[in-house]
Amino acid sequence: MKIAVLGTGTVGPALAEALDALGHDVVIGTRDPRATVARTEPGATGGAPFAAWHAAHSRIDVVTLADAAAGADVVVNATNGASSLEALTTAGAENLSGKVLMDVANPLDFSQGFPPSLNPVNTDSLGEQIQHAFPEARVVKTLNTMTASVMVDPASVAGGEHSVFISGNDADAKETVRGLLRELGHRDIIDLGDISTARGAEMILPLWLRVWGALGTGAFNFKVAR
Repeated sequence: MKIAVLGTGTVGPALAEALDALGHDVVIGTRDPRATVARTEPGATGGAPFAAWHAAHSRIDVVTLADAAAGADVVVNATNGASSLEALTTAGAENLSGKVLMDVANPLDFSQGFPPSLNPVNTDSLGEQIQHAFPEARVVKTLNTMTASVMVDPASVAGGEHSVFISGNDADAKETVRGLLRELGHRDIIDLGDISTARGAEMILPLWLRVWGALGTGAFNFKVAR
């Protein structure tokens, strides 16, 4: 499957690396590929500089957002939630039309410091805003309730016995995402319903941040026991 991962922070490279290892044809999309590949400062969470990561994964091309989306079957939005709509607009509505758009971002608002709040929240969600802005895309919200290492290796990082959620309006798109989640090692996949249920998934983040603060690590996840 041809997959475009948009975003070059912590999450985008982790997903791109994992999906490439599974045999998918993966590219990373960014606003300025040349500047991104030359980036030598450590990542925001202290990870390796993007230049070092790309040197170790040089077969994963780094291209513009538009070029990445245009050639993909599935587009993964792993951009900063505050700028996701802008990034997807740059990718181009025509390049997203008909595509499965897997949204893993969170609308974190750091305007009042840390820990961040959510914006939008309660009566709207980033997943919904993306679907409204790009009505021809088939948006599926997922993986936003865990850190990148758990997204791509749930069994070894957090024991494997935990839950992942999906929200979206298109049944076929959700089935495609389910397949990718299973390939990544997720077993308890809970379909919350249409894209409006992304509100609930995104509102897990304030709790997630407090658990991270209490444990001192993001290597955990939530399990729905039933």
